[in-house]
Amino acid sequence: MPAQQQTLREVIEALALLERRAGSPGEEQAARWIAERLARTGCEVEVDEERFHDGYARVLGTLSASATLAGVAALGRRSRKLGAAVAAAVVAAIADDVSNGPRLFRRATAPLRTTWNVVARCGDPSAERTLVVLAHHDAAPTGAIFNDTAQAWFGERFPGVIERIDTSLPVWWALLSMPALIAIGGLREHRGMVALGLAGSIVGTAVLADVARRPVCPGANDNLTAVAVLVALAERLRDQPLEGLRLLLVSCGAEEVLQGGIHGFAARHFPALDREKTWFLNLDTVGSPKLILLEGEGPVVMEDYHDRTFRDLVGRAAERAGAPVRRGMRSRTSTDAVIPSRAGYPTTTITSMDRYKALSNYHKVSDTPQNVDYGTVARALTLAEAVARDLAAEGRGD
Repeated sequence: MPAQQQTLREVIEALALLERRAGSPGEEQAARWIAERLARTGCEVEVDEERFHDGYARVLGTLSASATLAGVAALGRRSRKLGAAVAAAVVAAIADDVSNGPRLFRRATAPLRTTWNVVARCGDPSAERTLVVLAHHDAAPTGAIFNDTAQAWFGERFPGVIERIDTSLPVWWALLSMPALIAIGGLREHRGMVALGLAGSIVGTAVLADVARRPVCPGANDNLTAVAVLVALAERLRDQPLEGLRLLLVSCGAEEVLQGGIHGFAARHFPALDREKTWFLNLDTVGSPKLILLEGEGPVVMEDYHDRTFRDLVGRAAERAGAPVRRGMRSRTSTDAVIPSRAGYPTTTITSMDRYKALSNYHKVSDTPQNVDYGTVARALTLAEAVARDLAAEGRGD
């Protein structure tokens, strides 16, 4: 087995044994294991303790439950306007939370917890240019909502439709639309619309309560595959040094609460990173059969990543390195990449998909090392190295 393939398997298999819920002792143990493993390659490594507001399922479940109460109020004659107003506020709060806005509701209601970001430095320390390769090491909660049987059924019967759709389904729109129906129905005195929104909010509350109580998955594909690429990339750069480019290999914690650790990384490290000379390559779930390059993401409003020229550079590097990616894809879920992109850094995300354009074993107990496509992970490693070497050559004027 080639050395890098062995490294990829070693990292994924070792860390998948840890229960890595955001902010948990297992997440800290994983972070320190990754730091030690990267230090063995010669990287300068630190583990940053950061604070984040816990949330996701419980926060959004509370908002959905509030919409349910608002729906009950909106059905009453005297409380109709109050119910509509509360429902409208819930819509705004959900959109704010899932879109990485100020998160006022989460900050007011969710506890502060500690997460751990691993930051490793390698490459050419004297270089002016910097490539930040991002991953995350916490694991996602499971839940009935992540059953992908329906998508697989649809993909088998309508493969042409699946092939033409390059933007994932807007999953958060369903949660947003229920309190929106209550607000609009309350204002228009349309009891049927209110009742539909009320029923949908009850379902949404139940779905999120289910996610909140479930254990986390092993998280092999999402996102130990990317962590493994960081370690293997550090080994390659140790064996074949790179001139003209500094690298930060960063594995964030608490990504699965809809971006926790990356905010701490931004506050601590962005001031030292020149926007004109820094690029972010985010790796997220690269163990499905086919690599894809995301052009943008947006749970509510789609945002293309900052600076298309970097995405084009990544696409060209992928072709030259023999690790081609599918272009034109956009995601309705969020990743850590949205934070550097909004800050004005050239950014893109490399992820992967199966034949139904789904992430393999997404948030399921079957997300184990045995179900990872290691060939795709190896191609992601090849791509990451190619991007680094192309950026270095571009900086040197080669």
